[in-house]
Amino acid sequence: MKEKIAVITGGATGIGRKTAHLLAQAGIAVAVTYRKSKTEAEALIDEIERLYGASGLAVKGDVSQEAECVEAVDTIIKAYGKIDILIHNAGPYIHERKTMIDYTSEEWNYLMNGNLNGFFYMAKEIVPHMRRNKWGRIVTFGFERSETAPGWIYRSAFAAAKTGLTSLTKTLALEEAVNGITVNMVCPGDITGDWKESDIEKAKKHQDEAVPVGRPGTGEDLARVIRFLCDEKSDFITGSVIPVTGGKDVLNKIYQE
Repeated sequence: MKEKIAVITGGATGIGRKTAHLLAQAGIAVAVTYRKSKTEAEALIDEIERLYGASGLAVKGDVSQEAECVEAVDTIIKAYGKIDILIHNAGPYIHERKTMIDYTSEEWNYLMNGNLNGFFYMAKEIVPHMRRNKWGRIVTFGFERSETAPGWIYRSAFAAAKTGLTSLTKTLALEEAVNGITVNMVCPGDITGDWKESDIEKAKKHQDEAVPVGRPGTGEDLARVIRFLCDEKSDFITGSVIPVTGGKDVLNKIYQE
């Protein structure tokens, strides 16, 4: 995997940050896009360069804005000459619980652009570069059971965007398989707060009776799966939607509350 170039959207913090560490540890150069977290993004790049000797780049780019996506990809291509891996980690979320009719048009478009259109903007720019090299790995983020298009009460916009992204992930996998490009989705469980940047070993020291495996989920749980999907020998896995939930039924828990 050495000399591969990965782009992680919204990777300055959270699960994206943890993924950057695991990819850099494998010798992969990592470009991280950010919207507002410039300080965190630059600190992350300094850290992975110091710890692993891997190359890194922090790039301004709001995925909800097509022009910024085009500019970010252009900056990365100028720096490295290619892009091999796209991890579409960025995806806005509104924590306030509200019914569909209570969303403003601005809020709806914000969630749609960030979670669905943003992937289209990035992939449209990056896939041609992968095609030229006949190799690519793309990973998107969904939610538990998003491939079944479930209803998610008080999360209509987010659920609609991610469900659309699930279908788009599977479609792109079919279209690009002939070009040596795999496209898969990972679906995090109930991973919140500091656990997004935490390690599995730390989580093993904490009990969580709400999770069947008995411990909290971490960013490392997701990052390890993503790292596997990016491997040279993972070329037979494409169009897959992989839950990383510890067995927890997140949606049913929400309905019961």
